Amino acid sequence: MGANGAGKTTLLKVLGGHHLVPPASVSVLGRPPFHDTSLSASGSLAYLGGNWEREVAFAGYAVPLAADVAAGDLVRRVPGAVPERVEALLATLDIDPAWRLHRASDGQRRRVQLAAGLARPFDVLLLDEITVDLDVLGRADLMNFLVQESSGERRATVVYATHIFDGLDAWPTHVAFLGRGGRLTRCVEAAALPELATGHLLELVTRWLREEQAVHAAAVEEELKRRGLEGEGASGAPAALPSWSNGWAAGRMTSTMKNSSNAVMRM
Repeated sequence: MGANGAGKTTLLKVLGGHHLVPPASVSVLGRPPFHDTSLSASGSLAYLGGNWEREVAFAGYAVPLAADVAAGDLVRRVPGAVPERVEALLATLDIDPAWRLHRASDGQRRRVQLAAGLARPFDVLLLDEITVDLDVLGRADLMNFLVQESSGERRATVVYATHIFDGLDAWPTHVAFLGRGGRLTRCVEAAALPELATGHLLELVTRWLREEQAVHAAAVEEELKRRGLEGEGASGAPAALPSWSNGWAAGRMTSTMKNSSNAVMRM
């Protein structure tokens, strides 16, 4: 858990092998996740997060995956999927195999995304705010399924980043808090947090966020005073102007340059 922009998604993607980092800087199951592609290819390491999207040349790289395909066919044809596991997931997530993805709601498509992502047994599962579109029952059933995966015979590890804490008080075994700048400021066993035993996880996280916000504000104010820039705002410096020269990636209609904007397409 952590504030918006703390780096939760980036951290999970690094752990999931989605970003190039030095081999010695991160290890999952004793191997570097980006360089050892067998981790993800085998299903041992799984990452589920964000929207279910694909890239379409000159149309965008965040196009929702909504093909005219039956939900059951898509999940059952996942390479390496275990048939018994697939049928259990379809039942757990209350998925009608006849759903057509191009007609399904966001919540229904999210269920199918989850079933497809969980169709192969995993050793480490990274979840990035994946329950945002699920209704109460769907989310509760998914959480119960993950408890069985981690506490049963398989003893899998599940890392779940979320801002939704309803019903999670008794769910985690450990709680980690990512502070500003991507610093892991807290990582404790759930049993050591009395707030979880009394159903006050939300209040606990709110307090941590308030404390961090106050410390950051005090540090910014002190820095502004040191530089003689009181009253100049959070940074004390003018915003950097975007660059308008080139930076266009092949097959895309958005710039790849930092602080740039596709003003023509957004007018």
